[in-house]
Amino acid sequence: MPPHVVTNERLSRIMDTSDEWIRQRTGIGERRYSEPGQATSDLAVPAAADALAASGVVKDEIDYVIFATMNPDYYFPGSGAVFQRKAGLRPVPCLDIRQQCAGFIYALQLADALLRSGQARRVLAIGAEVHMGLMPWTCWDVLLDGSDRTISPEDYALNTRYRDRAVLFGDGAGAAVLGLEENDGRGILDVETHTDGSHAEKMWIPAGGSAYRPYFDPGMHARGDIVPIVEGREVYKVAVAIMPQAVTDILTRNGFTTEDLDLLVMHQANLRINEAVQKRLGLPDAKVFNNIEKYGNTTAATIPMAFHEAKLAGRVNPGDLVCFVGLGSGLNWGAVLYRC
Repeated sequence: MPPHVVTNERLSRIMDTSDEWIRQRTGIGERRYSEPGQATSDLAVPAAADALAASGVVKDEIDYVIFATMNPDYYFPGSGAVFQRKAGLRPVPCLDIRQQCAGFIYALQLADALLRSGQARRVLAIGAEVHMGLMPWTCWDVLLDGSDRTISPEDYALNTRYRDRAVLFGDGAGAAVLGLEENDGRGILDVETHTDGSHAEKMWIPAGGSAYRPYFDPGMHARGDIVPIVEGREVYKVAVAIMPQAVTDILTRNGFTTEDLDLLVMHQANLRINEAVQKRLGLPDAKVFNNIEKYGNTTAATIPMAFHEAKLAGRVNPGDLVCFVGLGSGLNWGAVLYRC
């Protein structure tokens, strides 16, 4: 996790919002922001080092990297190559994928396929994000350094314009090492993924890319096109239908029901969405883990971060049946069934 804890109260100093307003709509109490100049790959390096240490695998044994992010360090190249250099890995293939909030689901599917096909023996899967470069703020001293200065009315109005999205996001990274082992039925049991491009503009950034001439222009910044657009109500309706269905489908296909499930780890986009999904599945609180209150939406990093914290909290035991599920812009969504 990056170093700066930014509370809802701190955000209220730069825009028209409050702790109550944010918690009621999202369940978020605080989030982490990176240092200026700290890129997505920088957060991935310590996350990967921790994953390697926990797995007992040394970095020279890694023969493939899958790097999921919505926010690469640069427009190109992808963050995978930059991470490989910073982490001191040998020149193994590094695949960058862009399924946003469903990124880690897709990363696990690709890692599973590489291992089962024999093309890799040790895969490092990463979900990492630094969102703050998307925000057109000029008051970083207030957010990161604790300054109590009063910002200008113009800046306050500009920040308030994006408050529905700005309060959602935090920075963070998570990683996992996957390998072929004699596992007695443990490990990844099944994966399913889906894409429906008819909803692409429900969550998107209308700036940058070959759809524009040039890719970027000053007007994009002035209009706020660089800030993500999230149609919250529409996303809520889709998510609370699609995510429970994905969980039910993958359980049924493998001969299980929700009664057999020990833990559900959902993408941490909005606590209200997760509560609705939990209700539809009829799961008790003991079978669901959320940590969005502390970190906000860290996009591709939410699932590995939440699973790690669930393990630290003693919520995961050997032999447990765990389901990961997530939905992201595109729309991309999917679920992974995993036996600990």
